[in-house]
Amino acid sequence: MTGLLSLTTFAPLAGVAVLLAVRAIRGDNAATDNLAKWITLATTLVTFALSIVMVAQFDAANPGFQFVEDFAWFAGLHYRMGVDGISILFVLLTAFLLPICILASWTSIDKRIVEYMICFLVLETLVIGVFCALDLILFYLFFEGGLVPMFLIIGIWGGKRRVYAAYKFFLYTLLGSVLMLAAILAMITIAGTSSIPELMAFKFAPWLQTWLWLAFFASFAVKMPMWPVHTWLPDAHVEAPTAGSVILAGILLKMGGYGFMRFSLPMFPNASEMFQPLVFTMSAIAIVYTSLVAFRQTDIKKLIAYSSVAHMGFVTMGIFSGNAAGEQGAIFQMLSHGVISGALFLCVGVVYDRMHTREIAFYGGLTNRMPWYAATFLLFTMGNVGLPGTSGFVGEILTMTGVYQVSTWTALFAASGVILSAMYALTLYRRVMFGEIVNPELKTITDLDKREILIFAPLIISTLVLGIYPNFVFDLTASSVDALVGAWRAAVAG
Repeated sequence: MTGLLSLTTFAPLAGVAVLLAVRAIRGDNAATDNLAKWITLATTLVTFALSIVMVAQFDAANPGFQFVEDFAWFAGLHYRMGVDGISILFVLLTAFLLPICILASWTSIDKRIVEYMICFLVLETLVIGVFCALDLILFYLFFEGGLVPMFLIIGIWGGKRRVYAAYKFFLYTLLGSVLMLAAILAMITIAGTSSIPELMAFKFAPWLQTWLWLAFFASFAVKMPMWPVHTWLPDAHVEAPTAGSVILAGILLKMGGYGFMRFSLPMFPNASEMFQPLVFTMSAIAIVYTSLVAFRQTDIKKLIAYSSVAHMGFVTMGIFSGNAAGEQGAIFQMLSHGVISGALFLCVGVVYDRMHTREIAFYGGLTNRMPWYAATFLLFTMGNVGLPGTSGFVGEILTMTGVYQVSTWTALFAASGVILSAMYALTLYRRVMFGEIVNPELKTITDLDKREILIFAPLIISTLVLGIYPNFVFDLTASSVDALVGAWRAAVAG
């Protein structure tokens, strides 16, 4: 279907136009705010439906880019869009999480609701654009453009230290991207094209690859985020509204891993091999160190934020393993983490909306009042620690299998991270859920309502389905991953 990719990417902007028109006609009042929620939910559901159509029409046997759109834009720039087996599932993940975020914000956001919904719709377009762009300049515009709505979501609708967290998030990610922009301009000048497929086939000199790799690494490492440039993430998560945390952990972090697979490996293969030990070391430290830091947290949200950094360590080591098992594991881990970490932040939002605190010490004995909530939280906790039968297990075991073929010590440290994750996650669950209710404020807390059950149902299904039948992902990604690994090995050997 011609134009399906652009239609999916820019459909949320049609929702923005409708929201602006409705407000211009009806004014700013409670009725407009309520209508804005329904319009935004409908828009995100339409976008999700379009992404499903795209996946259904995708030819899994073709390792190249599909649904390609390419035409001259202006000043020699091109509008190039397309997806392959590596990127299409991230488009699906983005479109899947956005309706859930809107439902999660239904009652918790009570100011500037129209603006809030516009920020999420604009963010959806920009994030999908990142995964679809086949032009370096277009990719950079989408990649950096996503900072603006996320900055506003944290800075306007966040917690008490929201302004500090928003500026820290913005400055950290922007600084790394400035170096990437310089590298992009150098690549276009040298290769004479901004086409990503053509640049993937272009052979840059080994000495130049080193500098270009470092420039892209500066941006993607912060976005992941990798240790030691991860410190912006806990602050951003703690201060962001619940839906903001879901998008941040579920989607925005994956843009860094996607960047490594789309640019670092195919365009700078020699540099990727040279810096492989550095990435392995940073990944191993991230897995162990941030797991230990997570264990010492008193805020539930901050604990889950540090857990995200640890899980991204598995992703980076899998990506730079340079074999099919590691690459497949990294992709699967990113998708699984998007679902499970998003669900965990939603679980935190459920009790925060009722009690307005995230302090672990405040809670205890919630199973007595919230059995359905306790069961839901348990499932995602088990997924987070990699219990077999959940999606979290598949990604972790595959990344460790891939890394073990290259570096036994890195795989050993990563395996210890699995034990540490069980330590902090199960300790959190025990302290919050079990025992008697000591805090009198908790004696009237209510279990999940219908809206919250509707929010968690697709996340529960996704976690279990991917854990039991991971081939849903592997069947789509196999051809593109094999092509990526084959090209990388050929470039390194040559």
